[in-house]
Amino acid sequence: GEKPSLRPLARTPLFPQIAFTESITGGNDPVYAFGTKLRQQVFSNSDFSLNNLNRPSPIPNFSTSFSGRWTAFDSRQTRFQMRRASLLKQSAEVSGSRTSQETIYRTVSAYESVLIAWREAEVARHSVDTAQSLYELSRNRVNAGLAVESDALSAQVNLAQRKQELIQAEGARQTAWAELEAAVGASLPLGPESLEELKEHAFTTGGLSEEIAQALQKRPDLGSLALQTSAQKTAVQSAKWDFGPRVSVFGSWQTDRHSFAGNGGENWMSGAELRVDLLPMGKRWQLEQEKVALLSAQAGEESARNTIRVEVSRAYFGHQAAGQMLEVARSAMAQAAESLRILRTRYDAGLVSVTDVLRAEDADRQSQSGYWQAVYRNALSYAALRLATGTLNTEQVVSLQ
Repeated sequence: GEKPSLRPLARTPLFPQIAFTESITGGNDPVYAFGTKLRQQVFSNSDFSLNNLNRPSPIPNFSTSFSGRWTAFDSRQTRFQMRRASLLKQSAEVSGSRTSQETIYRTVSAYESVLIAWREAEVARHSVDTAQSLYELSRNRVNAGLAVESDALSAQVNLAQRKQELIQAEGARQTAWAELEAAVGASLPLGPESLEELKEHAFTTGGLSEEIAQALQKRPDLGSLALQTSAQKTAVQSAKWDFGPRVSVFGSWQTDRHSFAGNGGENWMSGAELRVDLLPMGKRWQLEQEKVALLSAQAGEESARNTIRVEVSRAYFGHQAAGQMLEVARSAMAQAAESLRILRTRYDAGLVSVTDVLRAEDADRQSQSGYWQAVYRNALSYAALRLATGTLNTEQVVSLQ
């Protein structure tokens, strides 16, 4: 079932406590019999005889009563408890925001994994086409007597390897889609073809000190810990004020009858009570416990600050490195493509061996894969930075698409 809110629970001491009691008793105890007849208002002169006083007849009593008690002043205990409950409630709500951000990051990670898997499959298909073209070229040269049979065999082996890589890439793509559905928690009807293609993005970030300052201000988990520390400070104040007096008022109304439906006597009583603890050893111990808990909460909050600084620094430099790697991968891909083009032309002219062409083809394939991996890491590292600073939201997700 749903848990009750802490704040209404903390307010309960403000309300009066009212009880209803219906009881049935009976007996011949002299004191009981004497008092019962008085409460039933059926006492008579004959009841003063010594025999009736010492050995009364059994008497039943049907009693109906209402009683109430209200704490008029409790040295601000209820006020402190309400404030503490409110702070703990806010802490739980803020902590839930961090959970939402982590869920967004896991979804983004799964989404980007689908995009990179799709690109890897495209690279694999392109590599198969390139390997097929190289095999046909080498076979034509062998048939024309311009190359040896081993050239065609090497190209054929290379084509088989590229086909195996394509099969693996297609399997990885389907696995990534299943992982995305698991992260979303639902079956996605349109399929991977409905998603945006993986592409480069230019992300804007501040300096490291600016990102750290933003994290210390925005991180929900740190905010949750700060609220818990404030709640513990309130608990210390409550323990201090608990040494003060308490004032209560009380009252009761009661009717006593010889039978359930019969008539009887009524009585009421009311009063006030002042209570002061003259030897509050337990309260002193409670105060010391609350102070220790406050020191622990403050230490935990400071430790979280240091951890956040490290997390932001790691994410920041990781994103910076990913951006630099992307630039290198982009240049390497262009160079590898040009090298393959030149070597294919030279092989067609009989100036280089097929081994040189196959080596260039493998370098071109790896450079394309490396480029898309760099694009993927650049996007994911930016999401990780936003998560570390506590600013990851749906708007940031849109910027990754």
